[in-house]
Amino acid sequence: MVFPPEQVRTFLAVAQSLSFTQAAAALGLGQPTVSQHIRKLEQAVGRPLLVRDTRSVVLTVDGEAMVGFARSILAAHAQAADYFTGTGVRGRLRFGVTDDLALTQVPRILRDFRHLNPGVTLDLTVSQGVHLQRRVESGHVDVAFVKTNAGDGRGRLVRRDRLVWAAAEGTGLRWDEEQPVPLIVYQAPSPSRDLAVQALEQAGIRHRVVCTARGVNAVLAATRAGLGLASFVRSLLPSDLVELPGSAGLPELGELDLVLLTNPHAPAEPVEALTTAILAHTDRIRSIHGTRRWPAEPGRAGASGTARPERTG
Repeated sequence: MVFPPEQVRTFLAVAQSLSFTQAAAALGLGQPTVSQHIRKLEQAVGRPLLVRDTRSVVLTVDGEAMVGFARSILAAHAQAADYFTGTGVRGRLRFGVTDDLALTQVPRILRDFRHLNPGVTLDLTVSQGVHLQRRVESGHVDVAFVKTNAGDGRGRLVRRDRLVWAAAEGTGLRWDEEQPVPLIVYQAPSPSRDLAVQALEQAGIRHRVVCTARGVNAVLAATRAGLGLASFVRSLLPSDLVELPGSAGLPELGELDLVLLTNPHAPAEPVEALTTAILAHTDRIRSIHGTRRWPAEPGRAGASGTARPERTG
């Protein structure tokens, strides 16, 4: 049984994006070629790997298994090519990432990257975005995956996503209409903190900070304990927290950009290889971390008796 690398690579691109169109664009192929590669690979294994219709693409059980095999096949192919030709990507890459991304998307990205680029030594730094930006500017980090204000033009845009209000489901979270909205925020400076505070102030809604956190684990702990509300990038919202609906009376928070900041003196080939790996995964962010909305009741903010916050003025 033979699995040509180009067919395996095409299958992995489709499996990662769950889209023939996006896989074709990422690989620089036409959609008919992508379909042909998938069809030939399915013929080779003798089983369907994907279930697709005009609206969706879903991996079969065998397709899920093939994803792991595909990574191993491509990694072995890359290692063999590197051994015999000496043309594989090599070098040291200092990569920085914010802690919320490090807990969600980045582990899978780095696993695939290391499989496909065994000649690259990866040094990882996890910190807040502002600190990582400074380390990129000072030359201590080659590339950083961070969140910035939407449209500020810094770095290479990976995706733009909405910031949402979130709370723990079933914690009995309440606040009195006469009391300020309790907020759980990152320590300043923080784009998500700034957007949350600015939105409440512009809407004339009183608030108070009940928890100031240095990292995402503290934000999660306080939110899960029902101490107050927190703001999350929608695609990074953990499955055990729920997005508050518009009926909660809270203002919209706007959007944040997930971007890659690169030091101009960083090694070009390792940076480009990692950038390609991150961009290849970005289309699966929503499918991996689904968003659940708080079930609203007429005239109320949502579950657990959460009251509509007071508007002043």
